[in-house]
Amino acid sequence: MVQYNPLDCLPSSGELPDSDDTPVDNELQNLIPNLLEAILALAWNDRADWFFGVDMGIYYAPLQPPLVPDGFLSLGVERFVEEEGRLSYVLWEEAGTVPILALEVVSKTYGGEYEQKKIDYAQLGILYYAIYVPSRKYRRKREPLEVYRLIEGNYILQPGSRVWMPEIGLAIGQERGTYLGRTREWLYWYDQDGRKLLTPEEFVQQERERADRLAQKLRDLGINPEDI
Repeated sequence: MVQYNPLDCLPSSGELPDSDDTPVDNELQNLIPNLLEAILALAWNDRADWFFGVDMGIYYAPLQPPLVPDGFLSLGVERFVEEEGRLSYVLWEEAGTVPILALEVVSKTYGGEYEQKKIDYAQLGILYYAIYVPSRKYRRKREPLEVYRLIEGNYILQPGSRVWMPEIGLAIGQERGTYLGRTREWLYWYDQDGRKLLTPEEFVQQERERADRLAQKLRDLGINPEDI
């Protein structure tokens, strides 16, 4: 008897569009999640059980269009999938693993971040939903960063401008810093003690300063570092 597996009839990620083809209307919508991903890649370098998608379609049902957050984090999945990487995030290829965090970066054009997308992400079961407004011109009565937690099917706004997410083991918050030479307010990850995780640029600078201090100590001992 032929064994029927319904998953064999579902389209693969290679057969599905990788996003909704809607262009971002501000480069920060990519830069901000890209920075969050880069920080995780440094902090979780020894882990292979996570994936951070940027402007990537999340397919949850074969006949439905994808949800496309500006960024999202999934835990318990393979970080790398073949050499080409993921074309999109397809739930039936990820053992049904729903992302744990979705991020929307609001620009001059509101895209239902506070209305329809909250409904969509809640129905999908995404535990945390973060909405960030990077421009003070568009904040109006909204907080710069709002983080919601899914409780009994509804998103409940979490207090504070820096929110600890125990299921992720990190907090998310915003402060001024420099990324790719641009100084402004960015989103960052923080540990349980409130320490900001280093960005790749900060890590390189830290290592450079450490090397300079070591070289100076050697010189103080009468040793030329270049001779070592």
